[in-house]
Amino acid sequence: MTASGGLSLISPVDCAKDRRFVADYLSETASSVAGFAADAAAQDLMFAMSGAIAGAMRDGRKLLIAGNGGSAADAQHIAGEFISRLMYDRAPLPAIALTTDTSSITATGNDYGYEHVFERQVLGLGQPGDVFLAISTSGNSPNVLRALEAARGRGLTTLGFSGAGGGKMRASTDLLLAAPSDRTPIIQQIHIIAAHVICALVERALCPPPNAS
Repeated sequence: MTASGGLSLISPVDCAKDRRFVADYLSETASSVAGFAADAAAQDLMFAMSGAIAGAMRDGRKLLIAGNGGSAADAQHIAGEFISRLMYDRAPLPAIALTTDTSSITATGNDYGYEHVFERQVLGLGQPGDVFLAISTSGNSPNVLRALEAARGRGLTTLGFSGAGGGKMRASTDLLLAAPSDRTPIIQQIHIIAAHVICALVERALCPPPNAS
């Protein structure tokens, strides 16, 4: 079999084990997403999180987001959806990923330690009434936990995305959405689905669709 341009779709390393891995991974993903979609409590959490964010933004406040590794990329992804658009054209919504300022991150890491890189940004940028969304697949990332405590001390609403169980984040968040998996890639896939739902709900609340009756 070939793709357009004559590129073969069969890899030199293609074998039965690789095909089984792909099939198993896709099956696990589909099963986890189906379980998440059927979870009424998870839907309630997404409504509650979107309500907290929309309420803060309606009052002139903002959303701060942080995470490590793939979750850092998710923080930037989510902030981009708010600032730009998700489902349709509308006004920008105030969201900041705390994972993008390399000077602040490296200066803080060098001067104080990596566990403080988000905490100090929350202390410097966060205002009472803002919302902080912390993302950690384990729920135990030290820099995320420190940032959550800083956010609570500053009077921010604290939201969390984690994996099954929630880890230590459960005690530091007002609302915690725990993806029903203990595998990092699956957790991250569910996190971005949840983020899209939440962003879409905030978008609809603050900037109703053009065709809304």
